[in-house]
Amino acid sequence: MLKIYNTLAREKQVFTPIQAGKVSMYVCGMTVYDFCHLGHARVMVVFDMVSRWLRTSDYEVTYVRNVTDIDDKIIKRANENNETISQLTQRFIDAMDEDSAKLGVIRPTLEPKATEYVSGMVEMIQTLINKGFAYTAANGDVFYAVNKFDGYGKLSGKSLEDLRAGERVEVDSFKQDPMDFVLWKAAKPNEPSWDSPFGGPNNGKGRPGWHIECSVMSSHLLGAHFDIHGGGQDLQFPHHENEIAQSEAAHGGVWNGEATHSHDGQPCQMVNYWMHNGFVRVDDEKMSKSLGNFFTIRTVLEKYDAEVVRFFILRAHYRSPLNYSDQHLDDAKLALTRLYTALRGHDVASNTIDWQHPQAVRFKAAMDDDFNTPEAMAVLFDLANEVNKSKSAETAGLLKSLAGVLGLLQRSPDAFLQGEATQTLNIDALIQARAEAKKAKNFAEADTIRKQLLEAGVVLEDSPQGTTWRRI
Repeated sequence: MLKIYNTLAREKQVFTPIQAGKVSMYVCGMTVYDFCHLGHARVMVVFDMVSRWLRTSDYEVTYVRNVTDIDDKIIKRANENNETISQLTQRFIDAMDEDSAKLGVIRPTLEPKATEYVSGMVEMIQTLINKGFAYTAANGDVFYAVNKFDGYGKLSGKSLEDLRAGERVEVDSFKQDPMDFVLWKAAKPNEPSWDSPFGGPNNGKGRPGWHIECSVMSSHLLGAHFDIHGGGQDLQFPHHENEIAQSEAAHGGVWNGEATHSHDGQPCQMVNYWMHNGFVRVDDEKMSKSLGNFFTIRTVLEKYDAEVVRFFILRAHYRSPLNYSDQHLDDAKLALTRLYTALRGHDVASNTIDWQHPQAVRFKAAMDDDFNTPEAMAVLFDLANEVNKSKSAETAGLLKSLAGVLGLLQRSPDAFLQGEATQTLNIDALIQARAEAKKAKNFAEADTIRKQLLEAGVVLEDSPQGTTWRRI
């Protein structure tokens, strides 16, 4: 029985899908104007893990992760680079896909781009205006009137009065209330724009605000009411709060020719389960460009194997803070090395899992408890200990299969343990020379070869079956 911590309810709840056997999940994706950073990596890996477990649990999953390809930062960066917006965004979409694949992330079912849904955004904004939830300001911008939506603040757990007092909001003289947020931005010179019926100085020409994108893409692809909405903790307010306000106000009546309201006429509930992963911290400080502790995925992968990074992310519970440091990555590398070392010498493949096996029962219980990957990983290490003691191929197969559910341990042990060659040494030839030196009782020469390899980062491991090696 899967339980998920629902941010909206502030408790773990038994997961019951809207449609039996099927799960609809939307996750807020990247704004593509730069390389993805560790915070993005955590979102990618966490919700990849979630979708993998749902599929392992025999659900048919439709996983949507959007791409924001129109935004103030995108326009600014494209102008700075003297390139078109499409050139900039496609370049960083390609880079994002490369980084994601290296981290073992399976592509989402659908990856919509915001620019593909502008007409739907115009339609939803017009619906909100018609219902009295939005208004066109004198400058041509369209704003959402937060005081018209009774449920505003329910996700963050704050009243509108608390939010007005505690949040720093953009000062805009065209707003009726400081908390109102923009749905449509009137066109500015040398910026991309689309036609709209909203009027104003530019005859309605403009572009969508950020929040409206996800409301439209999620409802068009998953429906007005879907199972899971995910993203980073930083999106809980205001982005996800604003999504709820837009979607539930728009869908509370007839929209797109379909009656989507509930039987009592109240606003349609947008999402049943809200999931938020914790922040990434660097040496116990929140990662940010202003602090100079900002790391892209590519920078980290220059130093660490991508599977080590994935292991590091999943070793922590998805809702807890993730503290990045070289020491923690080094610890993750050592731990993953232990698991691969246990599999060395066992020619096993990922097989159908016997879920009645005691360790598989523990693993499933952990994952069903709000995706408790730390406890699931503890099962993997217990299995590795059993493999080391018993040399059982069956136990090694279970270890590999359960780890595969998390996207781990799917390479051959030698491929991980030996890694990419970083020296020009002919390692196999040196191992053979060492063996011949030992046979000739030239132990000084054998020790010299071992030391030479150790200095190059290569550890030799002798056994009755012969000598193998791995990278330090």
